[in-house]
Amino acid sequence: MRRHGPPSEIGRLAAPLAGALDAAWQRMHWWVAAMVVLYALSGITVVRADEVAVVLRWGHLVGDTPALQEHGPGLLFGFPRPIDRVVRVPVKHVSEMAVETLASENGDSEETGATTLNPLRQGYALTGDQNIVHVRMEVRYRVRDAAEWAFYGPRSEDALLVEITAAMVRSLGEMGVDRALSDGRKDLIATATRRAQAGLDAAHAGLELSSVELTKLAPPSALARDFDAVQSAYIGAETMRKDAQAYAATVVPEAQAGANSLLQSARGDLDTAISAAHGEADAFCALDREYRANPLVVRERMYRDAVERAIGSAGSIKWVPPPPAGGRYNGFRITLAAPPVGSGRSASDDDDER
Repeated sequence: MRRHGPPSEIGRLAAPLAGALDAAWQRMHWWVAAMVVLYALSGITVVRADEVAVVLRWGHLVGDTPALQEHGPGLLFGFPRPIDRVVRVPVKHVSEMAVETLASENGDSEETGATTLNPLRQGYALTGDQNIVHVRMEVRYRVRDAAEWAFYGPRSEDALLVEITAAMVRSLGEMGVDRALSDGRKDLIATATRRAQAGLDAAHAGLELSSVELTKLAPPSALARDFDAVQSAYIGAETMRKDAQAYAATVVPEAQAGANSLLQSARGDLDTAISAAHGEADAFCALDREYRANPLVVRERMYRDAVERAIGSAGSIKWVPPPPAGGRYNGFRITLAAPPVGSGRSASDDDDER
């Protein structure tokens, strides 16, 4: 025969506790049910218009592709914590961050009187020709890959600070100080931005650089005046060079146009002279052939042509009879045309007595 003494004693002691729990449940079961419902609803997240959300379930990213990992604006239903953790990412918001890792501790003040640099407390960078410069930057960025930003990568600001600083130090190390302080800023910013973006992509930071602005790029304050003098001289030389180029751009085309005009005119005169010479030569050759064929006829014709030209230039014409006996005309004048100015003849020579 089995004894039931001890279990009966336990049942007797537990009966009041079971009664108390049953009474509590009868009075509070609606509150417990409400708490369970609220806990279940705590997994609902409202994603705003400028955000996307990613879900981490037991610490693992939900979704195999970026399209499945990212959830757009609206209501997102998930399991409550600690099962799911929803991370909302402001993908359309452009953030700004000041990068002063390469700037001096004195800020923009030039009246410090310091002649040395403490590399443990002051930021700086070296240019390609081993000159020291201080750099202060303003970086604008946004989240490009929400999954990487929320899960894989390090803290965004830490990664951005490291990558942009390293990229600027490397880019300045490949450029001389004169070019960096004058006309090389655009190339410097472009190179540093490209390298920083490559570093962010390799670190899976999920960030995209929108712009990098150099708010300060200057030598140490102790050398500021010397650099300003060099910069002023460089600007003056560039101004004179550009003025000379502008003057040459005006004068050289005018001279070239004048030379081309003279050349064309000379070529025209040459063609005219050659054509006239060929014409005269052809006429002479034709006359020579005619003279060889009929010398008497050609001689008579040439004589008549010469006489007609001579008579045509006379002031008046009067036909006279053949000369009388003795071959002289007494008291008879022939009036010739006045000679052109500068021909050397005087007015008294116009009338010749024959």
